[in-house]
Amino acid sequence: MNLKTPMRVVVISAGILLTSQPAFALSCGMTGAGFSKWLKEYRKAASGAGISKRTLNAALKGVTYDKKIIRIDRSQRSFKLSFAQFYKRRAAGIVRRAKGKLKTHRKLLAAIEGKYGVSKEVVVSIWGLETGFGSFSGNSSIIRSLATLAYDCRRGPFFTRELNAAMKIIQRGDIPASRMKGGPFGEIGQTQFLATNYIKYAVDGDHNGRRNLISSKADVLASTANFLRAHGWKRGQPWDPGTANYNVIKQWNKAGVYQKTIAKMANAIK
Repeated sequence: MNLKTPMRVVVISAGILLTSQPAFALSCGMTGAGFSKWLKEYRKAASGAGISKRTLNAALKGVTYDKKIIRIDRSQRSFKLSFAQFYKRRAAGIVRRAKGKLKTHRKLLAAIEGKYGVSKEVVVSIWGLETGFGSFSGNSSIIRSLATLAYDCRRGPFFTRELNAAMKIIQRGDIPASRMKGGPFGEIGQTQFLATNYIKYAVDGDHNGRRNLISSKADVLASTANFLRAHGWKRGQPWDPGTANYNVIKQWNKAGVYQKTIAKMANAIK
């Protein structure tokens, strides 16, 4: 959901597929007046669904309604830049750095490409476009943002599912609650996974027993490749518009300019 920084495409990256997991039937509100009551309801429902008291206490301690997140949500605008404009502003300056990342992480990227069959150039292009290779993954409290949006009546069920998944990420020990910082709509890590897709596709690339998409480059890059493979990536095939692999890129981000940019940038650094 690339709304986290100026010039980002207004689409959820790595999060466009809805989970079949049902959301809790909770109350909702359009202001913060009922948030404390909702939070108590959520705690009870989440506990009944297998989220431990320890996890809930760690994640929800001090959580309050975030008016800023609601303002951002209400002020979304359609993306107006043409592909040429978007590529010039977002990608042109990243290509040189992307080539450097291919060299710096060549062994890691080669291993990931060998295992998942996803071209390393595409993985690196996504990494660069999403967060500038991890230089800015967002500084919003993921739990506070998701709790606020789950309580809000506009898209409560969707964000309740994301909040549940974020709780599971904390509970299984991938990332402690204190480090769950990211985009304003719950985007996590260096390639901005939504929590439901984090649960589905994140892998332990560095083999330390955790799936940490915030600080582990191996986990980030392997998980990004795993997402693409799971959506039908064809090993060794091109990714230009009209190909099967380009259709997989579409599953990462629904914005046409973003899809074209990933493909062109990957070709430029190949």
